[in-house]
Amino acid sequence: MRCRMNEDTGTDYIRAWQLSQVVDGGGIGIVEESKNINFTKGDFVISFNWPWQTKVILDGKSLEKVDPQLVDGNLSYFLGAIGMPGLTSLIGIQEKGHITAGSNQTMVVSGAAGACGSLAGQIGHLMGCSRVVGICGTQEKCLFLTSELGFDAAVNYKKGNVAEQLRELCPAGVDVYFDNVGGDISDAVISQMNQNSHIILCGQISQYNKDVPYPPPLPPAVEAIQKERNITRERFLVLNHKDKFESGILQLSQWFKEGKLKIKETVINGLENMGAAFQSMMTGGNIGKQIVCISEETSV
Repeated sequence: MRCRMNEDTGTDYIRAWQLSQVVDGGGIGIVEESKNINFTKGDFVISFNWPWQTKVILDGKSLEKVDPQLVDGNLSYFLGAIGMPGLTSLIGIQEKGHITAGSNQTMVVSGAAGACGSLAGQIGHLMGCSRVVGICGTQEKCLFLTSELGFDAAVNYKKGNVAEQLRELCPAGVDVYFDNVGGDISDAVISQMNQNSHIILCGQISQYNKDVPYPPPLPPAVEAIQKERNITRERFLVLNHKDKFESGILQLSQWFKEGKLKIKETVINGLENMGAAFQSMMTGGNIGKQIVCISEETSV
């Protein structure tokens, strides 16, 4: 969504927001009336391009019906853990993480208290990592990761030297890195990575204000480490794996219902607070997925 504030998003799968047009994003609502044979009144539907308004007429082709039973009635989970962020974490780890249960692999997650990061660490454990370390920006988030989500350790990148802390917390090096942020933090992680290890390139939030290609190039010294140690770093786009969406949603739902996947949201009420909510998310004010309820009737 930050990329959509640029004239050119830098991607071919999302378009820039247009001046004088209603802003949109991922959303969920309830059908009040439909002329589309695929939907009836009372259906819950999601869209990747939901306008920021309380009522809207949408083309049925842009909507997908969802089953509230998959989330035990927690509809907003379809925008987070049992939706695109959850699929991004799960499929990203499956496709790019190369985790083998029982092989004592260590995973590091940056942006670890965010929508994808908070899930990725848990999924890493579920898929067989023996140690998961998160990187985030406050002591509150560090405590949340270790006490609530099962991370083995957490680093507050705003306090102390990140590289030194990682050396201490990852004594066997890093085998899998779920990268949400890029920049200096990722450089510090890559310097700790083992031979033939893997980077899951989910996002590069620290770089989105800069005019650089995606994925952003690494500094020469870090790029040299990557090549010498044969560390994979390939762009990951979850939309290229739509064939795995249905099974992925069912897996995430099962883990949630079994209590193996804990879900955290930061919820703000009121369309009038949307701007403040977006600003807060961009400065790290959220833990887990940031959700704004814009209408009581829709339970969005």
